[in-house]
Amino acid sequence: MSRRQSSFIFIGSLIISGVILLQMAIYAISMFAGWNARFNLVEICHGWLKAFGLSSLEYLLDGLVLYTLLCLLWKIGSQAVQTAKMKKRFHLYKAEKLSLEVNRTYGKNIMVLSHPSPMAITMGLICPKVIVTTGLLNLLTDDELKAVISHEEYHKESRDPFKIFLLSLSSSILWYIPIQKWFHKKYRIIQEVLADEYAIKQQETTVNLGSALLKMLKVGKQKKMPFTYVSFADTSVNYRIEYLLNPTRNIPLGVPLRVLCTSLIIFSLICGLFIYALA
Repeated sequence: MSRRQSSFIFIGSLIISGVILLQMAIYAISMFAGWNARFNLVEICHGWLKAFGLSSLEYLLDGLVLYTLLCLLWKIGSQAVQTAKMKKRFHLYKAEKLSLEVNRTYGKNIMVLSHPSPMAITMGLICPKVIVTTGLLNLLTDDELKAVISHEEYHKESRDPFKIFLLSLSSSILWYIPIQKWFHKKYRIIQEVLADEYAIKQQETTVNLGSALLKMLKVGKQKKMPFTYVSFADTSVNYRIEYLLNPTRNIPLGVPLRVLCTSLIIFSLICGLFIYALA
């Protein structure tokens, strides 16, 4: 797995969602503001529905557009509210002295929370931040903790919380494009493996990262939080263990043919309608 694959998946998802959402936004503006959306693909769909005697389906098309856009706004608003709430809660549990000590030791801007559950996450869409708990500090050795922090620093530098939020948003609101869900899942897998690879290169050994992952797996999965974040031991465990056992092996993406064909047909139809409208 490589950064090129990761970038291809992320950009591909954005192109698909961007084209569809842009058209829906244009249609919504034309519907509410009376703007002439002559070349809008939804207007073309309306024309085709009338031509085939299915004009009653216009209302279903309107409903799909409104549902998608309202769902988009709702999910963005919910993410902002939940993130703000969790940031306030985290500051209540912040261990100031331990945070300063960890920052001095590892030279990173890390927040330490006073909490018994071992946890290491990267959160924040605009300014991502690495957060660890006292439970994690007590569970891991210094070398293991360094490996975990390096792993999370990769996510921070790659701005993965923001990218994963966009992919999650696209896969949930554009459920009729099944490849979006696959993009979301595979991006998370690739980034976890790349973060492990980065941490291993920092220490030139797989031992510390592997033992830290096993310890956290024995403790059990942490409770899901209602906002987008990246967690050290919460995603793609099987792929990561396979990579740790054999770092030279390339894990295939495994694009499902049916999902790919279905998505290409739907997306091609939309693009074809748009090109026809502009012709």
